[in-house]
Amino acid sequence: MSTIIPVQKLLVVGGNGFVGSSVCRAALARGWNVSSISSSGNPFRTPKGHQPGWVSNVSWHAASALQPSQYRALLLDRTAVVHTVGTLLERAQYKDALRKGDIPLLLKTLLGGGERNPLKGREQTEIGSYEMMNRDTALKVCETYIAASQDHALPSRTFVYISAEDMGRPFIPRRYLETKREAEAGIRGLCEGSEVREVFVRPSFIYHPHIRPITSLIAALASLSAAVHENAPSIIPTPGRILRAVSPQPQSPEDLPHSLEGMAATLELQPIHLDHVGEAICRTIETPEIRGPVNVREMKELVGWKQS
Repeated sequence: MSTIIPVQKLLVVGGNGFVGSSVCRAALARGWNVSSISSSGNPFRTPKGHQPGWVSNVSWHAASALQPSQYRALLLDRTAVVHTVGTLLERAQYKDALRKGDIPLLLKTLLGGGERNPLKGREQTEIGSYEMMNRDTALKVCETYIAASQDHALPSRTFVYISAEDMGRPFIPRRYLETKREAEAGIRGLCEGSEVREVFVRPSFIYHPHIRPITSLIAALASLSAAVHENAPSIIPTPGRILRAVSPQPQSPEDLPHSLEGMAATLELQPIHLDHVGEAICRTIETPEIRGPVNVREMKELVGWKQS
């Protein structure tokens, strides 16, 4: 039986964002003490500019994840940290397209149009780059959290990193997933031998009908595709099975699977509701036995879904 820690003090990196806000809501529902850091420090607002009542129960702070001096003191008594900062595309407009429900702009960014980001050039240290957003911020926060844990002993500490399933390629660039996996490897190395337990949550496509209405249509199509693949007899050559059959094998275990595998996963994996993401993350914090990657099927099991 799992040992449940009754009181948690949580810091959410990016708590005013899409995924971060769901973690804050799920944590507050448990009576946890919740703080958030983000570049602006502003509380979460809905796409229409409304501020839900729960935001008054979160302590909001402005801090850069890459500047530990701005938030180290906040980490001292935190029993868990959830890192939700990241970018799916380096082009600046895709999040605006999702928020506004602008399908033409979303398609344009997915197919390679639009500005990559406000700065010129393409450096790995560039603001908005995969390396900085998906990897470097997580490693810096984790490193700072481990250092803080050595100065302030607690019975247990957990660092949760929001990673991703391998899906969406080739529309989602390979570097997106590579930086996610690089972050996982770096966090695992940092946590080894420390008092901090690492968890890598790997959701599939995340949707919410009210916060991001455009995602509901995509989720409906993804659910239909996944259902067809799940229920097809094993002798039927579904598109996903065909893609996996012709996909070249990686040259080493450390290499990412071929993009055909990612395409197959896109067809086969069920999407996940935003609220279930926040709930599953909190469940991983409550359950000391969970460590390492948690895929979308395991996330759904954590929130009570029965797999077919």
